Amino acid sequence: MSALGRRRRRAFDIWPGFVDALTSLIMVMIFVLLIFAIGQFVLSDTLAGKNKALDALHAQVAELARTLSLSEGQKRLLDARVAELSVSLGATQAERDKLGSNLSDANAQAANLSVDIAALKELKAQLEAEVAHLASDLDSTRDDLVKQTEVGNAATAQVELLNRQMAAIREQLVRLEAALGVARADLAGKDAQLADLGQRLNIALANRVGELERYRSEFFGKLREALGERSDVQVVGDRFIVPTDILFDSGSAELGPLAQQRLESLATTVREVSAEIPSSIDWVLRIDGHTDKRPIHTERFPSNWELSTARALAIVKYLVVQGIPAHRLSANGFGQFQPLDNGDSAAAYARNRRIELQLTNR
Repeated sequence: MSALGRRRRRAFDIWPGFVDALTSLIMVMIFVLLIFAIGQFVLSDTLAGKNKALDALHAQVAELARTLSLSEGQKRLLDARVAELSVSLGATQAERDKLGSNLSDANAQAANLSVDIAALKELKAQLEAEVAHLASDLDSTRDDLVKQTEVGNAATAQVELLNRQMAAIREQLVRLEAALGVARADLAGKDAQLADLGQRLNIALANRVGELERYRSEFFGKLREALGERSDVQVVGDRFIVPTDILFDSGSAELGPLAQQRLESLATTVREVSAEIPSSIDWVLRIDGHTDKRPIHTERFPSNWELSTARALAIVKYLVVQGIPAHRLSANGFGQFQPLDNGDSAAAYARNRRIELQLTNR
């Protein structure tokens, strides 16, 4: 029954790991979503700055166009003025030919007009140079505007791509949350089933322990009768404590004739009790060896562990010879590490040198 419970628990243990994996995946997806949101915010802020720069360039282009328009208007006025002066010069020269008496005045007027014409031509050249410069600035501004527009279009395309990716991530996140909900519901059902099985197992184990407790009490009673009414033979809880001094010599793990006689009574008691225990109860008789804390260093027993284990094993082997099934016996050695009395007196040492018998579930 315990093996079945362990197999079922191992089968159910995969669900917490699966839920943890799904939770970790959701956290990663949320982190990626935050990264995309931050990227979109940075790109949006960059686009806002580019749009402001484009507006400023458009205003500058408009101002240059207006200035160019004014310069071209002034050029047309100057051309008209030059034409008028040229006509006036022609009229003046004709009048000079006709009016010889006013030749000097006409010459002076012609000179003045020539100076005015030269000044106007110089002004015209300056205006043409300024118009050429403004035209060059306009071309450069138009190139910058084209470049800025291309950058803005690329950024807009990237934002659109990010938006589509974020939408896909949101859809995937919704699907994962739905799957997680299903997994949690399934896990809750499995937990309920596991709790129910555990409760049933505990009830079954409690019933088995209760059944074994009755046979343990009978076993201890018969064992006390077999060993005689000794004050140093005790029952502590579910353990029957026998001093090793009545079975083994000091530092030895050999069973003498008297010890074998006493263990023969023990074997008879075990056979009688085991015949009454139902086959449905999987029991075992534990033989635990203990020593006092005084160390031993011999070729056969390098430490108290070896001595306590050898004594428990000697009893088990004798009981097997007496017909007790080997699978119902267990030999254990604890050395000096589980004392009943921590004192340093001879009585404390004697209490700690013991064999404990325990009839328990496997």
